[in-house]
Amino acid sequence: MAKQNSTIQLVFGLDDKPGVTVSTFAALQHVLASFIGIITPTLIVGGVLGLGSEIPYLVSMALIVSGIGTFIQARRIGPVGSGLLCVQGTSFAFLSSILAAGFIVKGKGGGPEEILSTIFGVCFFGAFVEIFLSRFIDKLKRIITPVVTGTIITLIGLSLIKVSMTDIAGGFGAPDMGAPVNLALAGIVLITIVVFNRFQIQMLRLSAVIIGLTFGFIAAWSMGKVDFSGLSDLSLIAIPVPFKYGFSFDFAAFLPIAIIYLITALETTGDLTANSMVSNQPVSGPVYVKRIKAGVLADGCNSAIASTLNSLPMTTFSQNNGVIQLTGVASRHVALYIAGILVLLGLFPVVGGVLQQMPKPVLGGATLIMFGTVAMAGVKIIAQAGLNRRNMLITAISIGLGLGVASVPEVLSAMPGTLKNIIGSPLTIGALSAIILNFILPMNMDGEEAKDTDAERIDESAPECTEESVVDTKTPQGQNPSLCANVNG
Repeated sequence: MAKQNSTIQLVFGLDDKPGVTVSTFAALQHVLASFIGIITPTLIVGGVLGLGSEIPYLVSMALIVSGIGTFIQARRIGPVGSGLLCVQGTSFAFLSSILAAGFIVKGKGGGPEEILSTIFGVCFFGAFVEIFLSRFIDKLKRIITPVVTGTIITLIGLSLIKVSMTDIAGGFGAPDMGAPVNLALAGIVLITIVVFNRFQIQMLRLSAVIIGLTFGFIAAWSMGKVDFSGLSDLSLIAIPVPFKYGFSFDFAAFLPIAIIYLITALETTGDLTANSMVSNQPVSGPVYVKRIKAGVLADGCNSAIASTLNSLPMTTFSQNNGVIQLTGVASRHVALYIAGILVLLGLFPVVGGVLQQMPKPVLGGATLIMFGTVAMAGVKIIAQAGLNRRNMLITAISIGLGLGVASVPEVLSAMPGTLKNIIGSPLTIGALSAIILNFILPMNMDGEEAKDTDAERIDESAPECTEESVVDTKTPQGQNPSLCANVNG
């Protein structure tokens, strides 16, 4: 049986009801720790795909949907929701696939509305992949092993580095690409994040990214690179309109996103396991398994709601586990305050309007660390799965194919358009390669008994999560327990 960490001292347990003052203070710390993770994917997608005037509304929807998702996950509505103090937010894991979907539509001459219509359409259908998988998530990890998960996560991070570096240089099509002032702004953000990660105060480490972005934004403003003149044109209140941009579907865009829903279901298992640990809840047995299934189901349902309300897919954040340890407040009733604050922030498009003015080099300085962390999280999972000949072969071929088609897309030039769009995605070809090789390669290639990569199966045992297991592949600013179900055995 897995060990339960009983040394965490909580001021308020899972079902306690702290007063308004305590709940509000704890909720604000959770919002501070997760705010950048919620809005950054939308800012990146909007900037790279040229969505322009739609960005403030999309940021508002991301905040509102995060509030709704957090409420559902913590409140537990019927069989949906883990009942833990979890924060739901937009996932970094989907970024490369969503950008690929957007470029498919742009390649056909589509504008912002057509792009968003397709993105939200394929993400809506993809959410049902996770909803379906939640019913037997305890069996899924026998098929999708850590070496497969780690390979895919590594590819996600590596494929996004180009986006960060382009932003650091000035952004796609910028007239001053590579200008020293752009590199200086990115450097300010990078250095600030590094400095604040050296502090022993956990809240400062949790806030390192948002502090770095704030310093970079202020520096850019002082240089005259921020223009707030367009804020007066924004509407006062943002009202969620279901499928505001329409509803479209493209199979070539859908397949990579469906694969990520498969992976994020496993990652959510790890995040909920870590949350159970820091909340002094069981991390094995029937209560735990039921909680995990309900939490992954909520993840999928919240992503379907997100697509309906014009936001990117949702996932369970993990940096908030550190806030629970910091405050000693694990009460799921605090999540209701978090949800209220997020929805309130989202109702005002001016929030998204201000964030849209953030210069690309400032955002790139932060996302470089974020996406690099994603890649290293995948490497860590692979390493803990064991660097034997079999695993190295799976990883080498899959990452080689993924990065190969990204670097030399002409290699697929003779293929039909639809097939080229599908396997031309680094994530799709890399993930399919890892899954297929994992099936066909014998477990004992080294002539020894294979290492049990499924020791973390949640129906039999669960990991012992510690603060040293800190890797967050979905919201990479976090530095707290996450993915323990995937990397610890």
